[in-house]
Amino acid sequence: MRWVYLAVIAVLALAILVFALQNFQSITVSFLRLQLSAPLAVLIVLIYLLGMATGGSAWALVRWAWQGSKQV
Repeated sequence: MRWVYLAVIAVLALAILVFALQNFQSITVSFLRLQLSAPLAVLIVLIYLLGMATGGSAWALVRWAWQGSKQV
């Protein structure tokens, strides 16, 4: 079973590598008056990491509020 997991990880890593190499053109993202120019693959990774950080924080806040409402 370990070889199956390793094969799945290798296929996913290869797919991510191919995606990153094919989407290396630079794009510009604007928000309000801020602008950021970077390769598409880099921006996707940054947005993913920001989503992980904020999603985890939001889930922790909801859990904390739910537990607090049960105690009262």
